[in-house]
Amino acid sequence: MTERSDPWHLRTRRFLRATDQRGELVRGARFLRKLVPGEADPLAPPTGRSSDRLARLLAEAGADRPSATRELGLAAVQAWQAVRRTDARPRATDGITVLFTDLVGFSTWALEAGDERVLALLREVSDVTESIIKGHRGSVVKGLGDGVMAVFADPAEAVNAAYETCSAVSVIKAEGYLPHLRAGLHRGNPQRVGDDYFGVDVNIAARVMAAADGDEVLASGSVVEELDADAVIVRPRRNFRAKGTPKDLRVYRVVPRYSAT
Repeated sequence: MTERSDPWHLRTRRFLRATDQRGELVRGARFLRKLVPGEADPLAPPTGRSSDRLARLLAEAGADRPSATRELGLAAVQAWQAVRRTDARPRATDGITVLFTDLVGFSTWALEAGDERVLALLREVSDVTESIIKGHRGSVVKGLGDGVMAVFADPAEAVNAAYETCSAVSVIKAEGYLPHLRAGLHRGNPQRVGDDYFGVDVNIAARVMAAADGDEVLASGSVVEELDADAVIVRPRRNFRAKGTPKDLRVYRVVPRYSAT
């Protein structure tokens, strides 16, 4: 760097530093960080994650002077931590319960109802479904138009979520259509690929759901054997047959006992 360009370089650095410390920019960056989900305190007790160490370094670097750049950097780390911490999907090695739901008779009604009414119903059903699933420590894997695929670590929570979702959807109002949800559950070890799950166990759960009637929750034997017998009413679904499922697959209608009292 020549002596002639050195003063220009220094002036540029001073300008950028002054801009980065301008009060309105710092306040704006701090306000933005408050809107980002996750842990807003960068000096919270560390957990050993590299992102926590990075957040602490950013917070301590130049802590004696305001910096819009530092605030934005903390916001980015905070958002990343929130994404990592809220991904509660169980790993296949632990054994998971897969849930599928589906609106009975929806396609026939949708052909005549028009896009506006169809989308309004689907939004309402989706909101109710996701709220209940998350409330039972489940995770929605993906929407399937008029249903969802979800996963749970606890099979009892999966059964309760399925039953409560069917009950909640049945009271939703839609012109010319009475929504009735059906649900199917199977426990196994599907392969997780990215945010999705694949394999025979996923296919079995979908086939179990397809055999259910409206407002009915069906579960395979792998789910039922993990349940507390005092907490559910179980009735065998006889003569269950579905392509792509084991011949010895046992399927049951399950109802939480609290709902029958």
